[in-house]
Amino acid sequence: MKIGELAQRTGLAASRIRFYERIGLLGAARRQANGYRSYSEEAVLALRLIATAQRAGFSLDELRQLLPDDLEHWQHDELLATLHGKLQSIDLMLAQLTKSRAELSELIEQIEARHEDMDCASNARRVLSQMRLLGQGDEAGEPDQPCS
Repeated sequence: MKIGELAQRTGLAASRIRFYERIGLLGAARRQANGYRSYSEEAVLALRLIATAQRAGFSLDELRQLLPDDLEHWQHDELLATLHGKLQSIDLMLAQLTKSRAELSELIEQIEARHEDMDCASNARRVLSQMRLLGQGDEAGEPDQPCS
């Protein structure tokens, strides 16, 4: 199949397919007599796998190490170990994002709890004095603009 059909079947732009081919993620296509690339059905599977893995958080370098030259030569144990490792990495990231979200929500609530007669600098000092410091950092200075 030509690159246009492959692009249509995978939902990827032809330029993206050529890029994957150029960096070695997708095996080189056969060339027809007229110079057009000709792709096999395996290319559809490989590109769907690449796109799915990228959505799951795999980098191109990780994919280059993970994908075999052809789908017949998967290293089952290595593949599973890599996938479990990525899942663990995502779980850790999710836990950190959940913690960060809770901290930001708490900060927003504290800032919004400003009394109407309190100026922005006083509110900032109030909020900062209530914050749990997780590490050492610079203290906030006076704001340049009044709060609105």
